[in-house]
Amino acid sequence: MIGNLIGALVGKEIDESDGEGGAAGAVLGVVGWQVLKRVVPALAIGAVVLVAGHYVKQIAEE
Repeated sequence: MIGNLIGALVGKEIDESDGEGGAAGAVLGVVGWQVLKRVVPALAIGAVVLVAGHYVKQIAEE
């Protein structure tokens, strides 16, 4: 909930920097936050899986 608010505020400020309204930026800020909330953990899990696979391969070669 707080992340949505922060995303909306940041998006609004970015959108208002051109001198026009900030409603579209607020919506994009919330959507961006929602996407990042799901993508970043997925990337972290993927990285752990890749590193673990590399580690297991190294151990098997020894």
